[in-house]
Amino acid sequence: MSNEQTEGLRKRAQSVTRAEEIKDVEKKVRRKQPDKPCHQPRDSLFSWTSGFTQFTGFVNWGFLLLSIGGLRLFLENFIKYGIRIDPIQWLYILSGKDDDGAGHPSVVLILYSNVPIVFCILVEKGISVEIIPQAIGMFTHVANLLALIILPMVVIHVQDGFSFIGASLVSTLYSVLFLKLWSYVQVNLWCRTARQQHKSTLRRSSLSSNNLPDCGETNGKKQLQDKKTKDKENELVNYPDNLTLKDLYYFLFAPTLCYELNFPKTDRIRKRFLLKRIVEVILGFQLILCIIQQYMIPSVKNSLIPFSNLDYARSMERLLKLAMPNHLAWLCMFYILFHSWLNLLGEILHFADRSYYSDWWNSTNIDSFWRTWNLPVHRWCLRHLYLPMVEMGYNKNVAATTVFFLSAFFHEYLVSVPLKTYKIWAFMGMMGQIPLSSISRSIEKKYGPRCGNIVVWASLIIGQPLAIMMYYHDYIVDHYGKVLIEDFGRV
Repeated sequence: MSNEQTEGLRKRAQSVTRAEEIKDVEKKVRRKQPDKPCHQPRDSLFSWTSGFTQFTGFVNWGFLLLSIGGLRLFLENFIKYGIRIDPIQWLYILSGKDDDGAGHPSVVLILYSNVPIVFCILVEKGISVEIIPQAIGMFTHVANLLALIILPMVVIHVQDGFSFIGASLVSTLYSVLFLKLWSYVQVNLWCRTARQQHKSTLRRSSLSSNNLPDCGETNGKKQLQDKKTKDKENELVNYPDNLTLKDLYYFLFAPTLCYELNFPKTDRIRKRFLLKRIVEVILGFQLILCIIQQYMIPSVKNSLIPFSNLDYARSMERLLKLAMPNHLAWLCMFYILFHSWLNLLGEILHFADRSYYSDWWNSTNIDSFWRTWNLPVHRWCLRHLYLPMVEMGYNKNVAATTVFFLSAFFHEYLVSVPLKTYKIWAFMGMMGQIPLSSISRSIEKKYGPRCGNIVVWASLIIGQPLAIMMYYHDYIVDHYGKVLIEDFGRV
């Protein structure tokens, strides 16, 4: 550093010190003035430079305001519709029987789901003992999985007597079975490949090594450590010993979509924890049904005419009115499903991995939300679709698009099949997450993570009720015709 630069730094340091001294002197002088000064340099609390962070009062204010608004909506709904909650009706619907149906077709399909399960393990056993060639066995697995996903589509469309809730339960069950059996087949394939490679390695090593024992104290310690490791390995289940009905059904009931031969287990069942989860599931499920019956169904029905007539102002009002109860029901569903129900299953089955969700509510872009809100599905997509495609040489963007495509298919499947109304709104909504993801990342980068988080919440609050209104309109048109809409309009 030159002498001039050193001198400049010394002068700047002196100037800063001199400025602080002037301020201190000014304060002392001001205190001695007879006008009793009370002002000093300060920022307003709402300024970013103030450093103020204590906004607890505003949080309480927002909670109270939401409570008052919710109470007003409750009174308005009660005055207009009365009490619509009917638990007995829900028990009747959950059996899968429609009002005009004579049987319980949903129960029959749920029981029939054991057939592809047993067929899957029989094929796996045949491949493991080389009765069935691997190529033929894998082709059979693919056919079984395709039949598994197509069967509800055909039966629900052809067979009368399905309620919407019963058909939804069947579609959900068969979708979960599809993903679980895919994982089961693929993991067993990995194990067979590893076993064959291990056999080849053993044959080569036996021909090339002398297998001479080593001596010495160091070798003794190594042998002891190897013995402990081998004993631990012997405790684990190895392929093909895992090919049992007990092992497969444990996986099917376990709160995961990814199969392993040796799941991490807990030592005991915590009775108090289990009781809390049972109470949460029962009460939470009833709360969701109450919100649907009391608030969502009337709002959805009242949206039919404005939506059909393209009355944008009234449609937007109906959309916003539906958004609040729908979002509340969705939040309750998330907690009951991903925390209460999955923890309940995990506790009963001693399943130790309880990471079912991450802090998705802090997501600053759409990508982050889809990676954190549903970890079982995210792990399945990453382990069984994305990474295998990348290892096969596909571009990461192609693999990511394929993951979104499969997710979009199942979103559409879980809506269109129970409704018997085959549209593409849910599919397009999921595929639309790809450009929305880019938009949210751009907003996060340009305006900060807070704005990105607002985009995530806005897509959740507005997107779902819009899809519900669209499907309800199409369902009425497809099944009852436009005449009924005109009758609604006259009423």
